[in-house]
Amino acid sequence: MFGLLWGIVVVLAVFWLLGFSLHIAGGLIHLLLVLAIAVAVYNVAMHRDARQ
Repeated sequence: MFGLLWGIVVVLAVFWLLGFSLHIAGGLIHLLLVLAIAVAVYNVAMHRDARQ
């Protein structure tokens, strides 16, 4: 599951860069990128807590 979320983060980052260069659905891509980053940070924090 953790690898899947990182894959989603990478795909959204690519779409975000395309949104800057092509101006396609920029607002939606920015919103999804922020959401993906928030999920990634949450999972990293939970993964560290599980180790301790």
